[in-house]
Amino acid sequence: MFESIREDWQTYEGDIWRQGLWAMVAYRFGRWRYGVRPRILRAPLSFVYKLLKISVQILTGIDLPCEVKVGHRFTIEHFGDIIISGDTEIGDDVVLRNGVTIGLRHTGLRGAPKIGNRVDIGAGAKILGEITIGDDVAIGANAVVITDVPTGSIAVGVPAQVRPRGTRTVVQPIVQAVPG
Repeated sequence: MFESIREDWQTYEGDIWRQGLWAMVAYRFGRWRYGVRPRILRAPLSFVYKLLKISVQILTGIDLPCEVKVGHRFTIEHFGDIIISGDTEIGDDVVLRNGVTIGLRHTGLRGAPKIGNRVDIGAGAKILGEITIGDDVAIGANAVVITDVPTGSIAVGVPAQVRPRGTRTVVQPIVQAVPG
């Protein structure tokens, strides 16, 4: 736990006022308590975790349950209105912004997204259902992603359209010779 918190501290550049760091500390504590044996010792730690989790939710608007599998250097860049389902798996070097929902597509049906490594998720994006987001993907602001996104792609729009990443069309201005 302490090594992971140290890594989170470095990820958030040692800034105690970044609310994403608060959410990560509560998350790491929640994961750590599962390893405490016997159960009689774990019970008060579970109570402390629940207090920490609800406090972080109230103060930051970030819902990051300890059941989520989070990789290294996970960054919540802007806090507020972030909801992540407990079944979600998130890879290394993922960046989230405010208003992001990662979760179930339908109530009562299991199956949350699996997010790859080095994924950049824009503000307001919704990633729903049992889908896979590949490595090195960018999810645009306010995109609603309900299908798999292959590695090296960008997903934008409602519903999200998937395009290869880095294939921008550059429009060259037309230059006319001026008689002179």
